[in-house]
Amino acid sequence: MEQRLEATEQALQLIEMLKGKHGALLFHQSGGCCDGSSPMCLSQDDLIIGDSDVLVGTVADCPFYMNEQQYEYWKHFRIILDVREGRGGVFSLESTEGVRFITDSKLMKV
Repeated sequence: MEQRLEATEQALQLIEMLKGKHGALLFHQSGGCCDGSSPMCLSQDDLIIGDSDVLVGTVADCPFYMNEQQYEYWKHFRIILDVREGRGGVFSLESTEGVRFITDSKLMKV
């Protein structure tokens, strides 16, 4: 079975640095416009996971959730968490580091 979620080495390094600063983390991608369409990195205590959130997998021991409507679109893709230069979402923890998390994807084999 193919892995549904993975991260680049750059993303893993950033996650470890953020965990050192902020403790346990989680990712959430809501599918809304603007900031919501990018993965948000938050302290685990800063977001209440709702009934409409789907656990896609974990990366570096951090759960990665997606809104169920967004998940319906992504469920046939392997999600690859990566990092790019530039500001991320306002509330996402990496935003003060001059980088932002992004998701890339590859179609999963059926």
